[in-house]
Amino acid sequence: MRTLNLGILAHVDAGKTSLTERLLHAAGVIDRIGSVDDGNTQTDTLAQERQRGITIKTAVMSFTIDDVAVNLIDTPGHPDFIAEVERVLGVLDGAVLVVSAVEGVQAQTRILMRTLRRLCIPTLIFVNKIDRGGADCERVVMEITRKLTPSAIVMGAVPDVGTQDARTQPYDFDEAAFSDVLTQALAEHDDTLLAAYVDDRAQSAGKLYKALAKQTGKALVHPVFFGSAVTGAGIAPLLAGIRDLLPVTEGLADGPVSGVVFKIERGGSGERIAYVRLFSGTLRTRQRVGFGRGREAKVSALHVFDNGGAVKQSCLKAGQIGKLWGLADVQIGDAIGIRHRGAEHHFAPPTLETVIQLRHLADKGPLHAALSLLAEQDPLINLRQDDSRQETYVSLYGEVQKEVIQQTLADEFGLDISFRETTPICVERPIGSGFARDEAPDPFVATVALRVEPGPVGSGIVFRLEMEFGTLPLSYHKAVEDAVHDALRQGLHGWQVTDCIVTMTEATRVRHWGPMTTAAEHRKLTPLVVMAALKQAGTVVCEPIHRFQLEAPADTLASLLPILAKLDAAPQNPTMEGDSCILTGTIPAARVHALQKLVPGHTHGEGVLETAFDHYRPIRGTMPERPRTDDNPLNRKDYLLRLSRRG
Repeated sequence: MRTLNLGILAHVDAGKTSLTERLLHAAGVIDRIGSVDDGNTQTDTLAQERQRGITIKTAVMSFTIDDVAVNLIDTPGHPDFIAEVERVLGVLDGAVLVVSAVEGVQAQTRILMRTLRRLCIPTLIFVNKIDRGGADCERVVMEITRKLTPSAIVMGAVPDVGTQDARTQPYDFDEAAFSDVLTQALAEHDDTLLAAYVDDRAQSAGKLYKALAKQTGKALVHPVFFGSAVTGAGIAPLLAGIRDLLPVTEGLADGPVSGVVFKIERGGSGERIAYVRLFSGTLRTRQRVGFGRGREAKVSALHVFDNGGAVKQSCLKAGQIGKLWGLADVQIGDAIGIRHRGAEHHFAPPTLETVIQLRHLADKGPLHAALSLLAEQDPLINLRQDDSRQETYVSLYGEVQKEVIQQTLADEFGLDISFRETTPICVERPIGSGFARDEAPDPFVATVALRVEPGPVGSGIVFRLEMEFGTLPLSYHKAVEDAVHDALRQGLHGWQVTDCIVTMTEATRVRHWGPMTTAAEHRKLTPLVVMAALKQAGTVVCEPIHRFQLEAPADTLASLLPILAKLDAAPQNPTMEGDSCILTGTIPAARVHALQKLVPGHTHGEGVLETAFDHYRPIRGTMPERPRTDDNPLNRKDYLLRLSRRG
């Protein structure tokens, strides 16, 4: 049986989870269709998901369509949980992007489709809610073509749209009108069809369908289906499209083991369970396998998703998704066996952070344990502990995510916490060149000399050698490089340093008359040298800037412009589309939430705001300081004292 790993993606409330329920029911996996409103769906199993009516955590279910085994992955639609979507993209063979026939193309829809197209993930578009009042398929198709993809191919008509009797009528490939439209669309990527179209030669239905499947599989075109997850209208054509138009996975079962971990959960006994997509090879129970950075463990048990949930099996084969037990230290993003695609970042990291405050100091230990468990499931919350101030920082995408963390800590761990005000996560960039060579006396018997200078925007941290290779063992070079990266997590003002080049120009194993040093000595010394060089170079703090697009009634433009100015946004000239105006521009990440709250009241509730991280901008005026949580290598005396206390 062939395998298809299918993602269901959408803007929140477009009906993604309801569609998942309908597909599972149509395939015979469940007898009764659950409801998001009633909180009894198959994939939204968390209490908060049921209460809020949104997907928070990725869920996997499976079903079969004839000879195709489909692993269906339901992802969150709310932008605050985009990290969950990020982890799924690398394991997909294809996707269904759900669009509401009432609300149309929404902010998150555009972000998702842009990413799907950039990654060339074959995608079908499903226009849901055709039975709802206000549904307008013609308008939505125009929005899809204009805002999502110019290569959309409408696969059917919708009589009685906007009523309970709404249904779909798939187009007939033998019908001349549809055949002509389809040939014209496919001819853009097929010279044979182009010649036939120019010569006015009709193509057979079979040939057109085969060409459509080929181009859909290459993400060149995007078929558009219509239906209703509530009534079941249009589900049969969609299932046929999933089976016939999306490419099933191809992997070598006898090849080298290669997979990626995209989700971690804890079992009933507290053990880690890794969700793995296997790209090639075969994994068996009791087999030792490498994962992450040089770790290795024995697979104690594995389950494979099959016709519903995960079923205990003796092996996991290429193309399948399974759950592995026994990899105690496994983390999200770890490669299983040989590294494959799937660990890349497709969306920007969180740009906000907040401090967790305990109501009761006695809960400090339990809080740390609870947050460590949450960080396993979502590494991008990026826990940061300030021991001197007894504060814990978490990174965020938005305010809803903060509410979910607070409720999770209360419901699952019995912890009563609050948050400080959310603040943006800035970065630091060097503004000049600096050089430092440690010449101080003991306790270090090593010598390290480093030069720090600005790098291209977006380059991150680049470590180079400007000394004869072999002067030190490779392990020493690695120790210095790792220490450089660790030290630059907090720059002169406490923020992550990025876009810089660090060059090691000298390093020795002997200092004066002292004994031969170890790599650990270089690792301890390096932060002092890095900070000394960085201090000489100087840094500028840069705040995260989001790009926004605001679509609102034209008569609200006059009231929106002063609001944007007050929030330090920089709008471009508005464009008019009928009775609507579209404003694009940039806004500091710290002001996005305020804008989100103000838009509905100033646009008659009709404004649609889309924001996404765009770049970092140097801060004008006083640069914000972030409390340090490291050993403070900016102060040699303080740094050495902290090292000595740790022994």
